[in-house]
Amino acid sequence: MNINPNEIEILISAVNPSQYPETGLSEVALSGRSNVGKSSFINSMIGRKNMARTSQQPGKTQTLNFYNIDNQLVFVDVPGYGYAKVSKKQRAAFGKMIEQYITQRSSLKLVIQLVDLRHNPTEDDILMYDFLKYYEIPTLVIATKEDKIAKGKVQKHLDNIQQKLQMEPSDSIISYSSVKNNKQKLIWQAIESYL
Repeated sequence: MNINPNEIEILISAVNPSQYPETGLSEVALSGRSNVGKSSFINSMIGRKNMARTSQQPGKTQTLNFYNIDNQLVFVDVPGYGYAKVSKKQRAAFGKMIEQYITQRSSLKLVIQLVDLRHNPTEDDILMYDFLKYYEIPTLVIATKEDKIAKGKVQKHLDNIQQKLQMEPSDSIISYSSVKNNKQKLIWQAIESYL
């Protein structure tokens, strides 16, 4: 399998399991705080400017968005967590939707958890990672906004995130910049190793 995204289509924006598409393909879910740069990450990985809608307003993704990547795998963009302006009721609904998908979807092979390289993981980041580990979901951590950190300090920040999340040795962490776009190949290879 050599992923080189040419044909990308959005399959469906789903809110419950009856709407999930049955493609027979492995799925990779993308999770992260509302303003961590999830849409920018998706767009830069698939080489499209605005396939995943980026917004100045965090918390825009309110459904599970399924993207078919070259008939090789499906990216599933899940609602961002930890956004305060969403009502408690909405947050609970998002939580249930994400939990249902992650715990029950047999075609889910990997969750990419995005965290901000510049900061300590938030309580929500830690809860999400712990939740994935509780359900034994393979997790690849992508630390975004690498371009905002001096090159010599990137490893220190990565070590810090690894320590704060108490990452399992079997899970990888990669720093990334959607601005520089320079590590797609490395990340596709990492994704392929889980499929």
